[in-house]
Amino acid sequence: MKVKLYYVIILTLLSLSTSCMKWEYGIEEDFDATGSGLFITNEGNFQYGNATLSYYDPDTKVVENEVFYRSNAMKLGDVAQSMCIYKDVGWVVVNNSHVIFAIDLNTFKERGRITNLTSPRYIHFVSDEKAYVTQLWDNRIFIVNPRLYEIIGYIECPNMTMESGSTEQMVQYGKYLYVNCWSYQNRILKIDTETDMVVDELVVGIQPTSLVLDKNNKLWTITDGGYKGSPYGYEAPSLYCIDAETFTIEKEFRFRLGDSPSELQLNKERDVLYWLNDDVWAMSVDAERVPVRPFLDNKGTIYYGLTINPHNGDVYIADAIDYQQQGKVYRYTNDGVLIDEFYVGIIPGAFCWK
Repeated sequence: MKVKLYYVIILTLLSLSTSCMKWEYGIEEDFDATGSGLFITNEGNFQYGNATLSYYDPDTKVVENEVFYRSNAMKLGDVAQSMCIYKDVGWVVVNNSHVIFAIDLNTFKERGRITNLTSPRYIHFVSDEKAYVTQLWDNRIFIVNPRLYEIIGYIECPNMTMESGSTEQMVQYGKYLYVNCWSYQNRILKIDTETDMVVDELVVGIQPTSLVLDKNNKLWTITDGGYKGSPYGYEAPSLYCIDAETFTIEKEFRFRLGDSPSELQLNKERDVLYWLNDDVWAMSVDAERVPVRPFLDNKGTIYYGLTINPHNGDVYIADAIDYQQQGKVYRYTNDGVLIDEFYVGIIPGAFCWK
């Protein structure tokens, strides 16, 4: 559920019932996916419960789809939002099923789950016994104990209501955690991970969608500007460079009104930014202006997700096609040469490198 807010609103209005976890049991398969690889979380359609998890081996170019269902004989749930790895365990955040699954990285089997979350978006690990989970439609960041799979507390976010509350991606610099507030918001929050308190905030443009930390310890965020007719406002999107030490804006690059930049990513060296804005764009973190030509042209479809291989710099693009059929992933070299393409699940939105 990472699409523009107006798309989420339309889907919500069309919905006639509240989503819940619907288990569908099948036959378990055995996997042994040792070595490196790439997980792809496929959102599926909102309230259809058809989210899936795919796994791709870059060396063999083999993709396995629906690995969670096939290994656990159980559906993943409704809207797979994101995934991260912490100490050889994969954590899959399933937004509209209000759950985070812990899975084995080689067998894909469930090891545990965190439940009773509002609408989880991302999880960030502070330690073995503390992690933060951001939420949509909640003015709190949940604090969980990943060893116990339990909620142990909350971080109250200031100037945010439950209805318009939204916290998204998280980046840590020293003891401070930075989180962007997306839905009907325009702020970056600074949280002290020792006290679990918001200690500062920085106003940026309308609806910052991504957050990364480059080699110079600069935070970068990209805003979508809202949408036409939004009660929160509508403006040209921007790309911001923020000094993590002083928590001040150093640069702002303005896009055109109506543009839809998203999916800000960094290469292995953290010196080149990539993002989607219809096409795929790339820019040095030391650049003084955004490029005039894209890194890769759009194929006349819907580029929806983006990641950079941390080992060799290959660029992977998730293509939602039409939001209904199986999506596709394109793999390019960092010089823009197509290496591979493969089908995954419905609405591939996020990636996680093993």
